[in-house]
Amino acid sequence: MNGRRYKDYYAILGVSRDASQEEIKKAYRKLARKHHPDANPQNKKEAEEKFKEISEAYEVLGNTKKRQEYDQGVRFFETGFRPGFDFRDFGFERPFGNFGRFADLFDLFGFGGGAYERAPERGKDLHYSIQLSFEDAMRGVVTKINIPRQTTCPACRGSGARAGTAPKVCPECSGRGMVAQNQGFFSISRTCRRCMGRGTIIENPCPSCHGAGVTKETQPVTVKIPAGAENGTRIRFAGKGEGGLRGGPPGDLYIITKVATHPTFKRRGGDILLDLPLTFTEAALGTKIKIPTLNGTVSLKVPPGTQDGQVLRLRGKGAPRVKGLGKGDMLVVARIAVPRRLSSREKKILEEFAKVHKENPREHLEGLKSKK
Repeated sequence: MNGRRYKDYYAILGVSRDASQEEIKKAYRKLARKHHPDANPQNKKEAEEKFKEISEAYEVLGNTKKRQEYDQGVRFFETGFRPGFDFRDFGFERPFGNFGRFADLFDLFGFGGGAYERAPERGKDLHYSIQLSFEDAMRGVVTKINIPRQTTCPACRGSGARAGTAPKVCPECSGRGMVAQNQGFFSISRTCRRCMGRGTIIENPCPSCHGAGVTKETQPVTVKIPAGAENGTRIRFAGKGEGGLRGGPPGDLYIITKVATHPTFKRRGGDILLDLPLTFTEAALGTKIKIPTLNGTVSLKVPPGTQDGQVLRLRGKGAPRVKGLGKGDMLVVARIAVPRRLSSREKKILEEFAKVHKENPREHLEGLKSKK
């Protein structure tokens, strides 16, 4: 492009310039699914930028009229510049590539011909955190919460005009949303101050929303938290976010769980961990002990010779898996409790034991020589 910067919307969508509207739509849908922020949680910021770029390209190429204007602008870009051309010679402060939208460029050079119409805009997604006890997260819970949100005005259905009336074409810009100012053989377009770029004005505003097209409400939502929800689990409610603008669809609502810690149990994925204190004799001789689980007490067999840190597994006694794939396990970690104080009789018994017990736990270290 002779060194000039511009956005190649065809390249962004990966289609040729003679692609059909159906081919453009298919390419957009494929890329939108791939780069949607919700599908890329680890690179969400990068995905948002890519998704925005894809949507911008489709907004132009997916509309037959805007695509024609875009193609006209590209042809001007390819043929209209000559060496030494400088926008500042014609009263411009910034070069072509710094304008926000190609529609502004087309209006700038007189390519636009019809009314300027802002596209419907999808409502914003809402994110709401809910606090849960460890027990409620394990067994699941159903609760109601009140969500404050912005919704499409039911009285005017988002138009902003009183019932029985409709927005009118702005007389200042004739519906273009832009007002042209001539400078030499260029026509510089600026946003219309009367309609603020909308292309229409509302002479009789809706009394419910005062012409905004949206109202605020507090909506009760029944939330079902599945059994086994973890800290940070996201639950999506389609269409429960803020209302769209100019007839656009509503956004989504995301409920994020915040699970409190438990004084006894710890969680590792689907498994529940429990530290089990054992006396020296219990670990050495073996025993049976009643231990707590998420569903009541069970009997655990501690084998003779159990070592400190040894894990005893109770299958199916862990946390429910959110997607219905059974339960995890309970991992019982043996912790040998060494007596802090001994009576004289206890000391004598242990001394006698030490005399007859010949096992040396440090045998593997005795053959090692220190290195200088």
